[in-house]
Amino acid sequence: MTMAKIELSTGTIEYEDTGGDGPVVVLLHGLLMDSSLWDAVVAELRTDHRCLVPTLPLGAHTHPLPDGADYSLRGVARLVDELLERLDLTDVTLIGNDTGGAVVQLLAGEAAERVGRIVLISCEAFENFPPGLTGRTLVMTGKLSPTLFGMFMQQMRIKPVRRMPMAFGWLTKRGDAATVRWAQPVMRQAEIRRDAVRILRAIAAEPRLMVDAAERLSGFDRPALVVWAEKDRVMPPEHGRRLAELLPQGRLVEIEDTYTLIPLDQPVALAESIREFTK
Repeated sequence: MTMAKIELSTGTIEYEDTGGDGPVVVLLHGLLMDSSLWDAVVAELRTDHRCLVPTLPLGAHTHPLPDGADYSLRGVARLVDELLERLDLTDVTLIGNDTGGAVVQLLAGEAAERVGRIVLISCEAFENFPPGLTGRTLVMTGKLSPTLFGMFMQQMRIKPVRRMPMAFGWLTKRGDAATVRWAQPVMRQAEIRRDAVRILRAIAAEPRLMVDAAERLSGFDRPALVVWAEKDRVMPPEHGRRLAELLPQGRLVEIEDTYTLIPLDQPVALAESIREFTK
């Protein structure tokens, strides 16, 4: 898979692109994560799909945002829309897990012209924003200075801390190695610590963001798949059912033996659901 960079209005974005002539899927990760969330899913899909996976400026990126950038999730959604336009991608299946699913909802509510289908995978929705104990704890750390936030994140070096419910313990059963990688940019780069704090503060400033986004989902009249962890502890399973009912062409798939980060815990089952949906 080719790693590329592109200069957008909000700065430099890295993305991976498998190329190919199959259906185009664009896969979005969550807060304090990067494109590697999708590695195992892409390995399954790349034989018959073109997979494009950006690393969004959500706290595990390596190219700092410029001063004056829009750090809100709406700003991230506009960035994704700009990326699709700059790469001249059409009829895209836009897929998001965790906070990436929130970004997909924001774009779907705006009826993005280049998006032909959406897939929402165990993500923030309705009043669950920030989501669960994990999300609330993380957003609270946005009140810290970047230096103190960095000191807080140093705890993620310790596996028992990473596996706590307020950290990544309720997000993934099997993906601990990935969570170690995701914490590195914040630990190593002062500019990324600054960005992360600003992102968290922007999230805290819009507590009704996903409630408002849900009100517009009924206007998305294209195919939509909702994939949820059957016993998710962070994203309530009933929210998956509600999203599928809200979307005019929505349908629900539930996956067993996984937490929120299904791309890490059950990548083969998830890839099968996506492939069936994009046929």
